[in-house]
Amino acid sequence: MERILIIDDDVDICTLLSRFLTRHGFEVDHIFSGKKALEMLKVQKYNLVFCDFRLGDSDGRTILLQIKEQTPDTQVIIITGYSDVTLAVEVIKAGAFDYITKPLLPDEILLLTRRALEIASGNSKDPVVNGSAHEGKNHKAVRKADTQEISRFIEGDSRESKELYRQVDIVAPTSFSVIIYGESGTGKESIALRIHNNSNRASKPFVAVDCGSLTRDLAGSELFGHEKGAFTGAVGSKAGQFELANGGTIFLDEITNLPYDVQVTLLRAVQERKIRRLGGSKETPIDVRIIVASNERLSESASRGVFREDLFHRFNEFSISIPPLRERHNDILTFAHHFLRLANRDLNRSIRGFDMEVEKVFLRYSWPGNLREMHNVVKRAALLTEGSHVQLSALPQEIVYAEKFSFSRAELSGGSSSDSQPRQNLRDAALEAEYEMIMQTLRQVNFNKSKAAQMLNIDRKTLYNKLQHFEKKDTA
Repeated sequence: MERILIIDDDVDICTLLSRFLTRHGFEVDHIFSGKKALEMLKVQKYNLVFCDFRLGDSDGRTILLQIKEQTPDTQVIIITGYSDVTLAVEVIKAGAFDYITKPLLPDEILLLTRRALEIASGNSKDPVVNGSAHEGKNHKAVRKADTQEISRFIEGDSRESKELYRQVDIVAPTSFSVIIYGESGTGKESIALRIHNNSNRASKPFVAVDCGSLTRDLAGSELFGHEKGAFTGAVGSKAGQFELANGGTIFLDEITNLPYDVQVTLLRAVQERKIRRLGGSKETPIDVRIIVASNERLSESASRGVFREDLFHRFNEFSISIPPLRERHNDILTFAHHFLRLANRDLNRSIRGFDMEVEKVFLRYSWPGNLREMHNVVKRAALLTEGSHVQLSALPQEIVYAEKFSFSRAELSGGSSSDSQPRQNLRDAALEAEYEMIMQTLRQVNFNKSKAAQMLNIDRKTLYNKLQHFEKKDTA
């Protein structure tokens, strides 16, 4: 049986990841310290190691190098909360099999685990799994979408959703460039894919590029390609994403993050429908429909000087705004049940639905991370659920406590939902203040409880006890 080691100072991640991989037939150990992990690796051989990049006593790159020195055949996957091209290239060049960003998604973890173990055993049919990454390419930043991926999405029934899909269906058959506006996690890429699939380019490539993950040095190469010797490390020629999307659609997500000098080159490509690889002299004609996305108005970005106004006008043939999930109240449970069906399929579970209290929490919560947040929350809940229905205990505490936290500010400032309601006594006010401070700290560190406990100068067990106390008090 293949042995896997998990190195992370976050107890929740270690526990959940260990439980998930064990259920899929792997023998799993976990450790919270990088130094102790290296000691374990001296006496026990592991086929695969998951290692957090930012550990309390070390860092993932240091651990990676020492693992490769001790046991070169051991595959290493780096866990990071920072989606960064430089980091990705650095750890992969240093010998990592791959890297994965938080929040961790079970299906992605399982896919990477199986691929890494195939490499470790020498049974892989594709030995050059990460070949493109060694050329400085962030394989997570640029991805070709599977045309069947649209089946993973479901239409909402709310008035806002129907208006959204109506606009999509109107513009899809045209050749218009489209700007998609929406908060993070609202599903901008799925809308772009729907436009592509309902156009006359549906049989051609759909290429999605996350501009926020492209550094200034790599952006031009990723978009337009490069010739051998164009820059240090360019050991061969490479087609850019515009060439790969030729005849189809290219989706440029978070377009305002594109470096300003690359915007100049992009404007020329849009105007002349030709591109030139870095270091090359030949111009290549392109026939590509361009869809861009942003979480802020491009006109406002142009007025601040961070986005070219002439490029904005080139893209602004048609614009679509995706409403946030909190404004699509009638869709919340529809989407939640859809994500539960996906989780049942991906995790091989048979959960029938949500407890009534869970549905109430879902309807009250503001979903700042929108559909992406809901998808992750439901998957996590499905992983933790043992019975037929998801219970409150399977939800992240920041969601269960969200409504209580939103009222604490008014209570602490002397406000009240009713003039006849008595004011808090001193002890209750102190508890509310303590709770607010804990929640503010948790939000600051993205609900990493180990880091929150350190910042609050308490141990992790004390933090858990306090949160459980507030949960009991809230349900009393």
